[in-house]
Amino acid sequence: MFEITVEESFAAGHLLRGYKGKCEKVHGHNYRVRVTLEGQRLDPMGLLYDFVELRHRLSQLAEAVDHKFLNALPPFDQINPSAENIAKYFYEEISKQLGATPGQFGGNDARVKEVTVFETDTTTATYRA
Repeated sequence: MFEITVEESFAAGHLLRGYKGKCEKVHGHNYRVRVTLEGQRLDPMGLLYDFVELRHRLSQLAEAVDHKFLNALPPFDQINPSAENIAKYFYEEISKQLGATPGQFGGNDARVKEVTVFETDTTTATYRA
């Protein structure tokens, strides 16, 4: 099994609805998102997936939430923008994008293995389907 990983960061504000404590108040984080793809086959160039393309896709998603109040953006207007839910959101969005371009890089079978969101330097949440 092959794996590749890219990271991107963004800053955003949020609050956790129904939480009792400091996180129920509006606050922000400098998030870091790590996306790992996995697959059995490489393309003819020896790539699982192009790092440049994956970083571009992740950067576009991060840019859409950068310096925003997450609670005002779908799906976080309906669900809490916890690190866990943010990881799932990035997982699902990158997965959709990969599914829209099957075989783009020589017919490889790259898929999202996991997404880890760093809410701080010492706290993370990971989503795997």
